[in-house]
Amino acid sequence: MPTISMFFGIIIRMYYAPKEHNPPHIHCYFQEYRATFNIENGDLINGELPRKQMRLTQAWIEIHKEDLMANWILCQNGDKPFQIEPLK
Repeated sequence: MPTISMFFGIIIRMYYAPKEHNPPHIHCYFQEYRATFNIENGDLINGELPRKQMRLTQAWIEIHKEDLMANWILCQNGDKPFQIEPLK
């Protein structure tokens, strides 16, 4: 599962296996925390992050939604996703 972005200690990854389960989502890692977020609306699907990191991740998803969806399509075809600009 490649890392597509990193910011403020948060690591964002996306599987690139064909037919990855819907909804389109990303995997986030921060210290011992793990969470999965819906790309389309930024909702937490499962797991947990501290409140601050959750807000940062959701803001990043909103800013990069188009890039994330383009990556999702690549991943559905078994292609490696591209890097996305970190939150600054």
